[in-house]
Amino acid sequence: MKTPPFLLLGALLFWGWQTDFLPEGAIMGVLLEAPRFTKFRWELDDADFNRIWSFCLLLNVALIGYVFTNNQGGMIGGIHEDTATSMVRASALAGTRFFGWLPMTTFLFLAAQAFNERPSVPLTALSVVLRWRRRRGNRALAGHYHNVSYPYFMVCVFSAGIQPNTHDGRRTYFLGLIILTAWALWAMRPRRYSVPVWVAMLGVVAGMGLAGMAGINKAQRALQDLNWIARLFGNRADPLQTMTSMGRIGQMKLSAKIVIRLEPSTVGKVPPYLREASYRNYSARNVTWYAGGARNDFDQVPVEADGTSWVLVQGKTNRASVNIACYLDGRSSEGDHEGLLPLPSGCSRLENLPNLSAVIALHKSPAGAVLASGAGLMIFDARFGPGATLDAPPDLNSTNHFDLNVPTNEMPALDQVIAEMNLTATSDAEKERAVEKFFLDKFTYSTWQGNDKRADTNGTPLTKFLLTSRSGHCEYFASATVLLLRRLGIPARYAVGYYVHEPRGSGYVVRERDGHAWCLAWNSATKAWEDFDTTPPSWVAIEGKHSDLGEWLSDLRSWMGFQFAKFRWRQANVQQYILWALVPVMLVLLYHIIFRRRGKLSGDKDKAGALAPVIWPGLDSEFYQLEKLLAARGVPRQPSEAFSGWLERASAEPAINGLRAPLRELLQLHYRHRFDPQGLSATEREALRRETKVCLDRLLEVKS
Repeated sequence: MKTPPFLLLGALLFWGWQTDFLPEGAIMGVLLEAPRFTKFRWELDDADFNRIWSFCLLLNVALIGYVFTNNQGGMIGGIHEDTATSMVRASALAGTRFFGWLPMTTFLFLAAQAFNERPSVPLTALSVVLRWRRRRGNRALAGHYHNVSYPYFMVCVFSAGIQPNTHDGRRTYFLGLIILTAWALWAMRPRRYSVPVWVAMLGVVAGMGLAGMAGINKAQRALQDLNWIARLFGNRADPLQTMTSMGRIGQMKLSAKIVIRLEPSTVGKVPPYLREASYRNYSARNVTWYAGGARNDFDQVPVEADGTSWVLVQGKTNRASVNIACYLDGRSSEGDHEGLLPLPSGCSRLENLPNLSAVIALHKSPAGAVLASGAGLMIFDARFGPGATLDAPPDLNSTNHFDLNVPTNEMPALDQVIAEMNLTATSDAEKERAVEKFFLDKFTYSTWQGNDKRADTNGTPLTKFLLTSRSGHCEYFASATVLLLRRLGIPARYAVGYYVHEPRGSGYVVRERDGHAWCLAWNSATKAWEDFDTTPPSWVAIEGKHSDLGEWLSDLRSWMGFQFAKFRWRQANVQQYILWALVPVMLVLLYHIIFRRRGKLSGDKDKAGALAPVIWPGLDSEFYQLEKLLAARGVPRQPSEAFSGWLERASAEPAINGLRAPLRELLQLHYRHRFDPQGLSATEREALRRETKVCLDRLLEVKS
């Protein structure tokens, strides 16, 4: 069904007004309404519409590639390590841009219909499945043509409404929607109802729509306020505190999801630890470590002149370098991606860190944590080596003595262990070796924490670990080591991050189950913090037992997600090549549409008459004889008039009204013979020839 005059122009003007494409909308609207005032027409067959629709689909694919790769918000988080909030927010931004351009990307198809001699399109052109079924011989799909003006009108209205609007913008959109809807429905209103009743019913529907829009806006604001949802999906470290799993009955099972990828500049020279944060205060009551500071302790790190480098430790030069790829799983108060960077020990400088439109920012804390905000995927080079670190020296001269503090309820167990060790060492290095040997000889690694009947029910989880069970995961070993060293007079801190051990190609991968906790010990001789890990080395093999047969499939999905994330966050140059590769494909398709089609201008029929039988199939249809005969009777077909409308007008004469039904059947056969790529079967072709002759004879009898 055709739309009322100038409805498409109004819809496109409304869309252009709402999306800031007003000049483009006006031009497209004028072009679609132009066939009402011009006789210019193309004769397009089904194959032409198939190619035009394929071109529009390819144009939409190119648009999808553009908006999702040129979007700093990104779109897809389900196949790589990203937060659900990031996925929703990024996908909404890219989807808004894509759907807002739909009237432009589908305009060519509707323009082809508007300027076609028959203002309708084949149903098979709109669906690849239907096209395939038609080619497989499904004759039921032949001859089905539809006018897609109303669907295009709905696309314009939808695209206008999907754009982000202010409160006043939403009201103007809804008002425009009511006007356009009333305009579109006016021509189809039931005649048995009076105009006031129809207007009243339209008002009721508009009121319900307005109430629904208000409810949706309210729900949207409520969802935006639920910031705590984002924290349910994050599994990375908090810079201010970390709650351990000590004292909880159960098994420590982490997934095999790959969260970090490393590529050392020198093969095999990879840092064993990637630290995200360290903590100084231990609360035995809730088995939680605290950084001992506040969020405002983070100082911004200025970017270097090249715009891609940040110096973390001034005056330190390191040759060793490793390329790190990680995801930022959190959100800052400004809505940017945010997270702690996993950095090797002794990291002094970050290089080749993309500065995307000056959005990215780095902050560092005295506890050695580096907080980054910006793109969802970070790929950078980290220079590292022995010597000074990000961490502030121990506060030995302050009243807090954070790095030597031991909870009083843990002291009896620590003293008993120290007595058991029979320490005779005096230097810090000897004390550390004694502590390491004590844990290695007398403790085992275990992911399962069961009930120990020998344990004192009033003891803390750490006391039970040191005196009775002597088995636990890395959080037990790290916490006990920090407090033991402090009890021995050595400043120490609790560190969390990842242990690097799994090679993959020329680099390494780090999984969630490689998450680790260890101790930082202060070296008074070198004036630097050093990694000190007393967890038995067997923990890597024990955690590896959690892998299953489907891990290779998970790794493949993770790799594909990583490649797509690089494409999405513009960390790879492949996106521009893919977009440019689509250009020649679209040009070739456009060439086939314009120059290789089997059509011509309807106004050039007389000039091309001699060549028409060679170029066009179906011009031998006997139906054209009926057209000439009816024209001779004073009912000629107008240049812009469709065959169906002309035939209804011609058969309205009382003298030939009895031929209305046979003429309609002949017109359907003629259309299929003329435009359907499959043509007519031999039986149907003979029927067209025979029945046309019957109608011609009857018309001649009436004329005589």
